Amino acid sequence: MPLADRRLLLVHAHPDDESINNGATMARYVAEGAHVALLTCTLGEEGEILVPELAGLAADQADQLGGYRIAELAAAMAALGVTDHRFLGHTGRWRDSGMIGTPANGHPRAFWNADLDEAVDAAVAVLREVRPQVVVGYDEHGGYGHPDHIQAHRVTMRAVDAAADPAHRPELGAPHTVAKVYWTCVPVSVLQQGLDALAAADTGYDGVTDAREIPFAAEDADVTCEIDGAAHRAAKAAAMAAHATQLTMDGEFYALSNNLGQEVLTTEHYRLVRGERGPGAGEHGWETDLFAGL
Repeated sequence: MPLADRRLLLVHAHPDDESINNGATMARYVAEGAHVALLTCTLGEEGEILVPELAGLAADQADQLGGYRIAELAAAMAALGVTDHRFLGHTGRWRDSGMIGTPANGHPRAFWNADLDEAVDAAVAVLREVRPQVVVGYDEHGGYGHPDHIQAHRVTMRAVDAAADPAHRPELGAPHTVAKVYWTCVPVSVLQQGLDALAAADTGYDGVTDAREIPFAAEDADVTCEIDGAAHRAAKAAAMAAHATQLTMDGEFYALSNNLGQEVLTTEHYRLVRGERGPGAGEHGWETDLFAGL
């Protein structure tokens, strides 16, 4: 397939998820001339703020963090070269649901409580407009169990099916069949290497040392694709740094509010769950291109 004909859509729950998980992949495909689109489901209103002078934006104070994160996301996309980024439904249609059991779960606009038909149709409209061959989303656990990630998974998978159905809401556009669907993941072996490197860097980190304790660690056997984005390290780092309210950057490492030190990864991994696996390479026989075989 000619590079210019490649179309990739990534679906994420909150601003910053895309840069952490797929920033190098996005920058690589943009640089190669593919059309890269990002669909974000919420504004991330419930995020913990790591910049003290912006603490007043928090949900329990001015409740303006979501608006601030729109600008952070725009800056991150500029760093990656992505020009097609949009919010599900419309900007602010659904709200960050927070973690399970928190008051945010009961908000009338919480994405966790979204009408699935409405949310799926909003995603179908994007799929039929962008017409990607490849879609990237989350697994059924949402990586680490965040309700918005789980809901994004549900919406993405149902929308992929609905978008291909000629009988489903023809007013949303012509039917479109996605050739391949991947779930983003991080192999346990890669996470362990990062934890070991963090310990060796003498940063004072005293958190988790065994990668198998990390909820989103994927078994290596479940991984099917490895994208080398080393040439785009600077772009990914700049995109992550743009999400300053959510991420603390320290050289080759970063941390969220949980203070779990992690390496900024430029080799990103995926699990193919729909479509035919393309030719692989290397020790594991993993694909090296999300469009392999197309």
